[in-house]
Formats: sequence, structure tokens, C-alpha cells
Amino acid sequence: QVQLVESGGGLVQAGGSLRLSCAASGRTFSDYTMGWFRRAPGKEREFVTAISWIAGTTYYADSVKGRFTISRDNAKNTLYLQMNSLKPEDTAVYYCAACLRCRRFVDYTATDFGSWGQGTQVTVSS
Repeated sequence: QVQLVESGGGLVQAGGSLRLSCAASGRTFSDYTMGWFRRAPGKEREFVTAISWIAGTTYYADSVKGRFTISRDNAKNTLYLQMNSLKPEDTAVYYCAACLRCRRFVDYTATDFGSWGQGTQVTVSS
């Protein structure tokens, strides 16, 4: 299992930006497809974006496409989520997740990911 720790959450005004980080330890980071999920108050957890362990292929939920960018630095064992043009509806706890040698490259679900971080709160004020 890989251990994941998110950071970078906070309070930001609508239209602003935040960058989340997820530090991984315990296993070979480059063997994992990495993803971000979020859970808004009163709602179910939803997929945000993922970056594959092969070729760094990225995939985004329609709700964040063009505003969020996922990236990874395998040398630093770190995953990033750059969030721009934030909206109040982006308010949620954001979770980092890992899928070992994932065979899926689109349409990810939470059940694809076996390791999860504790989450970091992102609040966007209007």
C-alpha cells in the first residue's frame, strides 16, 4: 500500500486559484495511476481527475475540464492539482487516491483506487 497525504487546501474567493499537493510514500509512485476525488457537503464523493502511470495520460470530469490541471512529479513522489477559476460549487473535501498499475484510462470510479489520503478542505466563497 502507498500512503498519501494531501495539502494545500484553504479558503479562496470565486475566480481564484489553489494548488493541491499529495505526497506519496511506501511504494513505487510511478507504478500508480493517481487521482483526485471530492466530496461536497451533503453529496456523494465524485471523481475529479486522474493521471495514468503509463505515459501520464490525463482524464477530467466535465465539471472541471479547462479549469483544473493534474500533474505528477515521479522524482518527488508527488501529485498536484492546479485549480483555477474556482467556483463556489467546487467547495469540497478533496482526496488523493492511488490505483496500482491501473488498467483503466477513462471513466474512473472510486472502486478503482485502493489507497486514499485523509483529504484537504477547499472552500470557495462567492
